[in-house]
Amino acid sequence: MSIEELKIEIAKKVFETDDENLLSELDMLLNYNEKVVLEELPKHVQEGIKRGLQQAKEGKLIPYDEVKRRLSEKWH
Repeated sequence: MSIEELKIEIAKKVFETDDENLLSELDMLLNYNEKVVLEELPKHVQEGIKRGLQQAKEGKLIPYDEVKRRLSEKWH
């Protein structure tokens, strides 16, 4: 089986399952490297990233164009 065929088979199984535990474990596995990198950062940086992710989940985001406008007003 080629790598492409394996990807297709895995994707089929993912789309066919309703097992939340399996999907959660797969998500953790696929994101493992990101977590390792995060854990290597200084604590204050980790906390800032987590705070930002939580704000994003809560919809507390400012569009990029708005940030640019505010900074432009502040520094010009």
